[in-house]
Amino acid sequence: MSYPYKIGSKEAYQAAWKRSVEDPEGFWADVAGNFDWKKRWDKVLDWNFTEPNVKWFVGGKLNVTENCLDRHLVERGDEAAIIWEPNNPKEQYRTLSYTELHAEVCRFANVLKNNGVRKGDRVCIYMGMVPELAIAVLACARIGAIHSVIFGGFSAKSIADRLVDAQAEYIVTADGAYRGAKDIPLKSVIDDALDQVDIVKKVIVLLRTKTPVSMIKNRDVWWADEMARADAACPAEVMDAEDPLFILYTSGSTGKPKGVVHSSGGYMVYAAYSFVNVFQYEPAQIHFCTADIGWITGHSYIVYGPLCAGATVMMFEGIPTWPDAGRFWDIVDKHKVNILYTAPTAIRSLMAYGTEWVDKHDLSSLRILGSVGEPINEEAWHWFDKHVGKGKCPIVDTWWQTETGGIMISNLAGVTPAKPSFATLPLPGVQPVLMDEKGNEIEGNDVSGNLCIKFPWPSIIRTTYGDHERCRANYFAAYPNYYFTGDGCYMDVDGNYRITGRVDDVLNVSGHRIGTAEVENAINMHEGVVESAVVGYPHDLKGQGIYAYVIHDNTHDEELTRQDILQTVARIIGPIAKPDKIQFVKGLPKTRSGKIMRRILRKIAEGDMSNMGDTTTLLDPQVVDDIKEGKL
Repeated sequence: MSYPYKIGSKEAYQAAWKRSVEDPEGFWADVAGNFDWKKRWDKVLDWNFTEPNVKWFVGGKLNVTENCLDRHLVERGDEAAIIWEPNNPKEQYRTLSYTELHAEVCRFANVLKNNGVRKGDRVCIYMGMVPELAIAVLACARIGAIHSVIFGGFSAKSIADRLVDAQAEYIVTADGAYRGAKDIPLKSVIDDALDQVDIVKKVIVLLRTKTPVSMIKNRDVWWADEMARADAACPAEVMDAEDPLFILYTSGSTGKPKGVVHSSGGYMVYAAYSFVNVFQYEPAQIHFCTADIGWITGHSYIVYGPLCAGATVMMFEGIPTWPDAGRFWDIVDKHKVNILYTAPTAIRSLMAYGTEWVDKHDLSSLRILGSVGEPINEEAWHWFDKHVGKGKCPIVDTWWQTETGGIMISNLAGVTPAKPSFATLPLPGVQPVLMDEKGNEIEGNDVSGNLCIKFPWPSIIRTTYGDHERCRANYFAAYPNYYFTGDGCYMDVDGNYRITGRVDDVLNVSGHRIGTAEVENAINMHEGVVESAVVGYPHDLKGQGIYAYVIHDNTHDEELTRQDILQTVARIIGPIAKPDKIQFVKGLPKTRSGKIMRRILRKIAEGDMSNMGDTTTLLDPQVVDDIKEGKL
């Protein structure tokens, strides 16, 4: 299989980017022409960033799964689509060929239909990293149902919120999931969530861990029983290019997670295009993306992008440090992985174990390395390069977001130059600009500003589910006629982009975005908490840690109260959002209008006590000294 849209040289990159800016419609029409369409589009692009309203491949008809599966059956039906490595290295791994994956997806699509799911219905998927998760995702797309995958670490309350927001009447889950030494009781978490909502009609349950579960008559059914009576042929539903493909919830600067909606046509085209070009994918290579499918990285670079390209995907159920710190390297060695795409957090945690775990494995199959989720620091970049890539593998440092659908700024492996800690250059079709606080584009190089994008790309967010105004306010209001990323950015003298961190109230913890308001809301629900303020601070492993300042009316036993608050946060959001530090304070620095001065709290959390700026506008300047004194 060849990829006519694959860029093979630096000169070809420059030509492609130039054309994508000068003739974006012609450029993307040529790329999209490499995929299977039931009906070609009438118009390539219709857009404005005011409402916002963006439509790509207007009038085009297709089904994403025909591009991911059916079109590969003749040429590569017997080739591996997914190689699945279980949590426990002693358990047998599984390989699904394209023919087998196609049959499983069609069968489960019929299971969904048999249980009442129709085109446009929302299906919540809450599972561990097993092949059936990818099968469920693709089966939804097959019949035109909108999937909403929820990461297996979220709590019952978080799931209930998402079910209600999406009005999801169907759930696909498992009895439990394995993750390192832990067994996660997925079905019982779903049951707790369903105690809080009454809209769910069916729950389909996969048997994985043999955890005892409650199965409610007429609502809960077993995956295996349903599959046994389902047909393996299911014609793909014809979808409009702009029909929603999925909803994925992400944290915002308010307490309520927002459901990012991605389309069918544009998202597919961009996911496949970016996958092939960033990773310089060659047929038959094994691509190992270590993310969870519960995050956008898993959607775009485990499921849709690679499968559209007819790639072989490595899927891993466990974590990099269990049963020991050599697990990633063991998988690379065992399956002869060619591309490894992981998070800086994972790299830093493995660095802490030294090089002995890396050195005892044969990593010579590796061709390309990649990082995702947050900017990779120089020390981790060089360790990754030297000890994992042996100085021979290009590293792609990819910047993108849930809302962008695919990689936006990155070097192309071995084609355009890498620079440690820089995402480097935009992909063709992406037009980034840096803006000052007054809303003006900053000209020239060697400058810093807020990162915006001034022209749509095919996989741009279409709306936030059920609340389009929130989409406008979040992404298109701060800088009229631009998409605002929420990230600060520096551009060096050569035009390379370096992401410098969030400029809004969103934290990036281990590559996962968590809204400060969300964490504050959870802390404030704990008995005895009067008020709280949450900020980020530099963390050696996670990149950013969560530092919480809490006013509590009874802290006789501070450590016990801390543990109780952490339990509350885990119960309301999930363990992922637990603060790393909780400092009890008598008051918070507020202006006379009542606004909490997070800038001051951020400086204290970072240990920078020198320049607090003007504190005379505060209601009680003494509070700042008290907080500085009690810093953890």
